[in-house]
Amino acid sequence: MTDVVDSDELLRRIQRARACAQQEKRRWRERDEGLRADEPEAAREAAVRTLAYEAVLRVLDEILTPGKAG
Repeated sequence: MTDVVDSDELLRRIQRARACAQQEKRRWRERDEGLRADEPEAAREAAVRTLAYEAVLRVLDEILTPGKAG
């Protein structure tokens, strides 16, 4: 990762990362909801992964719009 990128490219990369994290959060949340009754251990793992992606989203949101999140 020695390529130099300008601020516009960096912003695009952060926005793509945020979109990916949002998609993964939705996917893990849906999996959690689908597994709760039948597979509680797998549902718990999915819930933890959902929380992890929520944390990633909060960080990326703070980078993209500082101070907006309350």
